[in-house]
Amino acid sequence: MTVDHSPVPPPDNSSQDPDWWRQAVIYQVYPRSFADADGDGLGDLRGVAQRLGHLAELGVDALWLSPFYPSELADGGYDVADYRDVDPRLGTLDDFATMTAEAHRLGLKVIVDLVPNHTSRQHPWFQEALRSAPGSAARERYVFRDGRGAHGELPPTDWQSVFGGSAWRRVADGQWYLHLFTPEQPDLNWDDEEVRADFRTTLRFWCDRGVDGFRVDVAHALAKDLAEPLRDLGAPELSGEVALSTMAPGSHPFFDREEVHEIYRDWRKILDAYTPPRMAVAEAWVPGERRALYARPDELGQAFNFEYLEAGWDAAQLREVITGQLETARGAGASATWVLSNHDVVRHTSRLMLPPGTDSNAWLLTGGNAPAIDEAAGLRRARAATLLMLALPGSSYVYQGEELGLPEVADLPTEVLQDPIWEQTGHVRKGRDGCRVPLPWTAGGPSYGFGAAGSWLPQPSYFARYSVEAQQGVAGSTLELYRAALRLRRGFGADESLTWVGETPDGVLDFVRADGWRCVANLSGADVPLPPGAVLLSSAGPADRAATEGVLEPDTTVWLDQRG
Repeated sequence: MTVDHSPVPPPDNSSQDPDWWRQAVIYQVYPRSFADADGDGLGDLRGVAQRLGHLAELGVDALWLSPFYPSELADGGYDVADYRDVDPRLGTLDDFATMTAEAHRLGLKVIVDLVPNHTSRQHPWFQEALRSAPGSAARERYVFRDGRGAHGELPPTDWQSVFGGSAWRRVADGQWYLHLFTPEQPDLNWDDEEVRADFRTTLRFWCDRGVDGFRVDVAHALAKDLAEPLRDLGAPELSGEVALSTMAPGSHPFFDREEVHEIYRDWRKILDAYTPPRMAVAEAWVPGERRALYARPDELGQAFNFEYLEAGWDAAQLREVITGQLETARGAGASATWVLSNHDVVRHTSRLMLPPGTDSNAWLLTGGNAPAIDEAAGLRRARAATLLMLALPGSSYVYQGEELGLPEVADLPTEVLQDPIWEQTGHVRKGRDGCRVPLPWTAGGPSYGFGAAGSWLPQPSYFARYSVEAQQGVAGSTLELYRAALRLRRGFGADESLTWVGETPDGVLDFVRADGWRCVANLSGADVPLPPGAVLLSSAGPADRAATEGVLEPDTTVWLDQRG
């Protein structure tokens, strides 16, 4: 596809349905691993623009771009040096404008990642803070504190980084700064009005360039209790999200504090000033009843449901999660969200095959060999999980490569790992590189069509059979299953409820949507009878016994039409 890369004005989005996001399928693009237009081994915005036809043909409603801002890549781009520019390795603002215009021409919305909890250490503000004295206005934009001990040689608190180790790093003059993630990602101080004002400017900057919405990274961590003296947590594990289930709601010193909602109510006024209003979704690793607060109409409007991603391949557990999420979203005035994979977790083609209780990091450290995973069985289960997810009311978020059935690349050699988790944990946690390996577009070439040369993470040889080229037009392929599912999904109603069928065999999920569309998923290890109705689609493919024998095989989801 030839794309005009000349600068274009922001598109007129005034004709868009303001509620498009409530029942949307949103495709996450990790730009550095999607498509490489200039052949340097790193994906870029021109590569995204050139491959947007794939997303339009797939049938998604929007693409969400993980960070593409200037960054030293200390954390895969989530260390942002300039929130209102494009990393030169990924393109320019003109390239962004061209990509956005092409997406809108194809009927695709554009969502961008916003990373407000921390900046890069290369951000001009942090560089100014390092040059400035303790107590200066420059340091007030961040969280600087004197250390403990006779000479300030100890961190101010016992707070731990999410990635391992102390959440404090000492600077040359003896003070310490807070970093809940890598040391290259100093946390901002959201009590500082200059910080708040600058992010208002950032929101308007991207809205004015035609962006349709925002995914807010670590949305639950912005507000912090910084009253002196800072309080210790008493145990390293209380620095993680697990603490939120053991502490009183809103009482954690830096996660899920009540004050964070003032920030998002302020943002909503900005987002609602545009026609149509811009959407937003929170990445908030908090319990469901707390997550609903972020999804209120006067705040971000939607929040990721990670309980669904974390659930095992168990019918009773999934039913409980689905029911709870629908109730939580309804109570917040939002629509539910569903996600199986993203840039931070083991791909579900592999993850859903791990025995219950398996430590995924321990599995990665064995190169995916203990336990070994049956590749065909993993793909079958992943396809069934996908068809189940796409039948649920609400928004589905699809991670790039899901539509190809890509497994986790668990055996990446340690010398090629890029994720800071590997080094920061002293080689204890392997990290997230295995789900970030660049996509295969063709069955051959130096990077399977990703670019003209190699790729920044090595691709395994078996990627050839998962490529778009290998699956294009092949009946029963995972790519064609996604296309068929999304095409059918568009024809169903937008009702945001479901009705569970009363009597079902053990291990089976069975529900009906308001328009007579029925979804039956067999998570058990045995065949079960298929209810009456015309088979619209089966995750097992065209040779499935559902249509011919009325049998639903294990690890299979079927959509039925019962309107007749």
